[in-house]
Amino acid sequence: MKQAVLFFMLVSGLSFSQQKNLKISDLQPKTKDFVFPVISYSDNSRIEKKINLFLQVSELEYIPGSEGNPSKKVNAGATSYANYVYFYDWKKLETPKNILSISIDGEASGAYPEEFSDWKNFDLRTGNYINAEDLFQEGAVKTINGLIQKKIKKRVDNFLVKLKSQKNASEEVQEQIGLYEGCFIDYTLNGIRYFFGKDKLTFVAGRCSNHAMRALDDLGSHEIEFSYKELEKYWSPYAKNLISGSEKTDRTSPGNKLYKGKIDGKYPITVLFNEINEDDSFSATYWYDKNKKQINWRGEFVHGHFSITEDDYHSEELKQWIPRALVEADLKGNKIIGTWQDAKTKKYLTLELEEL
Repeated sequence: MKQAVLFFMLVSGLSFSQQKNLKISDLQPKTKDFVFPVISYSDNSRIEKKINLFLQVSELEYIPGSEGNPSKKVNAGATSYANYVYFYDWKKLETPKNILSISIDGEASGAYPEEFSDWKNFDLRTGNYINAEDLFQEGAVKTINGLIQKKIKKRVDNFLVKLKSQKNASEEVQEQIGLYEGCFIDYTLNGIRYFFGKDKLTFVAGRCSNHAMRALDDLGSHEIEFSYKELEKYWSPYAKNLISGSEKTDRTSPGNKLYKGKIDGKYPITVLFNEINEDDSFSATYWYDKNKKQINWRGEFVHGHFSITEDDYHSEELKQWIPRALVEADLKGNKIIGTWQDAKTKKYLTLELEEL
């Protein structure tokens, strides 16, 4: 046990220096409303390009190398979700050597402008985004969800005790009590934000308040910390190798991954799958490498099979999306093999993708 602890301390102590060839700078053109990270990794240019591709497509809806300014869509509210986003700052966190964690701060519009903090975590051995669910044994995911929820509940309950102990509580305090008594705490690994530290993993759950009630919310977001030692018995083989500094990689889920391949054996495309939700649904973006125009997919991933719809346009008359194509494909190792069918002509074309 002592040897294991000493080994972990050694790995943690060396981790930061072992990333000395990984640099982060500001994506150009930088402005007061656009301070966004771009990776430089002299040890592996493939991983450098992969991480930058993921960040810019997923956060900016911009494909590196295409025409225009990377900040144009987000700063103008011209993204698919039609909100403007300003990026104000980023920071590289200290982590074990195999991991890159970046914090990103900014402001986004919803019903009201609101500041946000987010974290992006990457496996530096592969360049893949790290999904929280991949870190734990399949049978332990429910347990980890419960541990997160228990810590959030304890934090909220402790604050409620403090509020309720006040004599002659003001109307504001009474409103706070109502806010925290109705707080949503049932967060799960699927969709929760998180980041790695030198010796701990921190999950960040949303606050108890909506925008209108935010002024009453003294607790804010819930940062729930677990030491790596606490989580040791729940780690998946992938996480054990990732955290320990091993170069051995393990297969992970296709969510948040980039794939490259061809339609009909002659049209090169690149695909970014977003997170696969608890109900097996997902969205994705792909583009033909020649014109770099983004096309959206929506679908389900069940038992290794993708069923995908590529929408053409929304019919106001029918009040529904009209499909352009239907995709049926299977995940086979690091490849996705299937067909792309034109919804009008019913013609089938082959689809072959490989993990980037």
